[in-house]
Amino acid sequence: MVRVDGNGNGDGLIRVRDLDKSYRRGGEEIHVLQGLNLDVEAGEFVAFMGPSGSGKTTLLTLIGCVARPSEGRIRLGGELVSNLPELHLAELRRRRFGIVFQRFNLIAGLSALDNVMLPAYPLGLPHRRLVERAREVMAQLSVGPRAEARVELLSGGEMQRVAIARALINDPEVLIADEPTANLDGRLAGQFLEIVAALKAQGRTLVIASHDPRIIEAPTVDRVVRMADGAVQGVRRC
Repeated sequence: MVRVDGNGNGDGLIRVRDLDKSYRRGGEEIHVLQGLNLDVEAGEFVAFMGPSGSGKTTLLTLIGCVARPSEGRIRLGGELVSNLPELHLAELRRRRFGIVFQRFNLIAGLSALDNVMLPAYPLGLPHRRLVERAREVMAQLSVGPRAEARVELLSGGEMQRVAIARALINDPEVLIADEPTANLDGRLAGQFLEIVAALKAQGRTLVIASHDPRIIEAPTVDRVVRMADGAVQGVRRC
């Protein structure tokens, strides 16, 4: 077992202890994560790398409160969150996490603006303020002129920026991204890294899973965590 600490102060923004995740397939129990320990400090950029099936995506869903662990504890800012009921987890996700999915998960038939606004509706902002906020975030990501376009008519790079804007609409402190450059060419991957660098400069915490060397070797990455078979195999500080 490898323990993965942040800067060593023991009170990281995200603290994972003895994390296990398993499920049953037929009569067999499949262990996706096994005995994982991890700290992520506020404002840190941590990249997880490893082959398909190594547990990267599962770990992101647990950190982002999308799923619960089978065993172990997850704390966010000192608060134990791994055992919260679903209603509280949903509220936590909305307010403190922004998630960029590998395939973006934008809703076809809706405009880019409508997609960006969706996560913010439960917060109860006045509609006019919500539209203003969504347009502000889209403008910051240089996709404002495409606000009224249906998402299926956007380019790959525009879709990615809309997905990032959607993740940022509630001003989260932690941005989680799963293989964000998997379907992007070199130019668009470079644009993504520029966005990530700007977000880090704002003080956001970044947790990204990738096997793309353009991500792993980016100068803004603080630590690279190598995973295999549901466990941490090693850590490289950058």
